[in-house]
Amino acid sequence: MPRALRWFVSLIFVGQMYAMMALMALFFTPWAVFDRRGAFAGVHTYCNWVRWTARVMLGLRSEIRGKVPTGEALIASKHQSFFDIILICSVAPRPKFIMKKELKWAPILGWYAHRIGCVPVDRGKRGAAIAQMMDGVKKARQAPGQLIIYPQGTRVAPGAVKSYKVGGGLLYQQLGQPCIPAATNVGVFWPRTGIYRKPGLAVVEFLPEIAPGLAVEPFMAELERVVETASNRLMAEASFSAGR
Repeated sequence: MPRALRWFVSLIFVGQMYAMMALMALFFTPWAVFDRRGAFAGVHTYCNWVRWTARVMLGLRSEIRGKVPTGEALIASKHQSFFDIILICSVAPRPKFIMKKELKWAPILGWYAHRIGCVPVDRGKRGAAIAQMMDGVKKARQAPGQLIIYPQGTRVAPGAVKSYKVGGGLLYQQLGQPCIPAATNVGVFWPRTGIYRKPGLAVVEFLPEIAPGLAVEPFMAELERVVETASNRLMAEASFSAGR
């Protein structure tokens, strides 16, 4: 498919993706208002819709590898674009996120994020943000599920280098739960910003758990090692190399 045509198809895909977000939100809201399960049903249905339309419209297939965490756990994932959120939320039974505070005011998205138990954090306050995150997570434990954190704090393009933030280690220590690292290559096909999407196989891979009990520093070192190693492997599998 010529690049110009693929860009146009990508534009149509993005448009229908957000239109369907609004329609599905309206459809599931009556159930979600009275029962948190309704919010999760809406999230799962929407995420599977995006995966299906990405495959049909763009030729962008998606795959989950590894054992999907279903109990109480901390998922620490590489974050390259919106699509890795879609993939994780399509399979985690009760996903909830550490998210930037601004998103809670986003139409539709903000209300559903609140309903499933996401924890908003003001990232601009640095030290205060960590305290806010820890307090928010403590309160959110009343709503069981899989807590998802992006230890680099933001979307990171394939090949880019960004340090891992200590907040992930402090959460791991506070929760006393297994941490499930997750790697991905989705940014090779679905960029951090922009419209153009490429065909291929986007993967999120859940890696072997890191058992509770490590100190923060060795935990962070191990988390970064396993996530970056696996993500680099997945990106190489997708024929990506830095500098291309």
